[in-house]
Amino acid sequence: MVSEKDRRKIGWLFILIPTLLIFLFYFYPMLQAFLISLQSGSGTNLKFVGGSNYQRLLRDPVFIEAFKNTLIFLIFQVPIMIVLAMFFAVVLNERTLKWKGIFRTIVYLPSVTSLVAYSLVFKYLFANNGIINNLLMDFHWIDQPILWLSHPVWSKIVIILAITWRWTGYNMIFFLSALQNIEPSIYEAADIDGASAWTKFTRITAPLLKPVILFTTITSTIGTLQLFDETMNITQGGPGNATLTLSQYIYNLGFKYTPDFGYASAVSFVVAVVIIILSSIQLVVGGKNEAA
Repeated sequence: MVSEKDRRKIGWLFILIPTLLIFLFYFYPMLQAFLISLQSGSGTNLKFVGGSNYQRLLRDPVFIEAFKNTLIFLIFQVPIMIVLAMFFAVVLNERTLKWKGIFRTIVYLPSVTSLVAYSLVFKYLFANNGIINNLLMDFHWIDQPILWLSHPVWSKIVIILAITWRWTGYNMIFFLSALQNIEPSIYEAADIDGASAWTKFTRITAPLLKPVILFTTITSTIGTLQLFDETMNITQGGPGNATLTLSQYIYNLGFKYTPDFGYASAVSFVVAVVIIILSSIQLVVGGKNEAA
């Protein structure tokens, strides 16, 4: 029979193994990346430069442009996607709606498609001679093709549309799950009191969905700050650097331009710091709203 002391040792062993693995595969690479960010060069030809890489960020116009682009995608795309995800969840949670399973599958299906495949589809849809321009011209809404991928503003809109199409259904699942856990008697009581659909949504549904709204906002913020596949495959960061994101700039620094792993690591740590700051702000704001 195993003694209590031996059981504790076995328990600590089960804790120790995953702890070592987490340190080995998560914290050690992060520490190593930070040390590399204090160096300059590529391969084994790295030399210590201290905080020069971080000072260089403030003078790098490409980094500033990539940072602005990433914030633009974040500010416009995340709220639109969260609102759409909540809207679809509320509509597809109606008990009287027929073929709910089919509609839910249709909305969710984009989130399981290949990132590269759907990006290429959007690239061809919004090409100068693509389907979108042809349809707009057939309906006589435009006289000449819109240069979707060659215009600094339209190209951003295409990226926002692509991300929204891809991830709205994914976030909808979280809202749908939360809605199904709301007690139906709450809505029945509101119906008895004569509450309208809008009143029920603003006074019952939205407040009870606050934890999910907070969760999806944080995860969407993290995902948008790491945006790479869409800009890489649809616009390659162009025209110029109009759709270049921080993640794509990190890739370019490490593999496309003359390799500078130290500077690329410094940019990646800026992304990590921005994610931590924005997530903390959202947690604090969400906590205050929850307390209120």
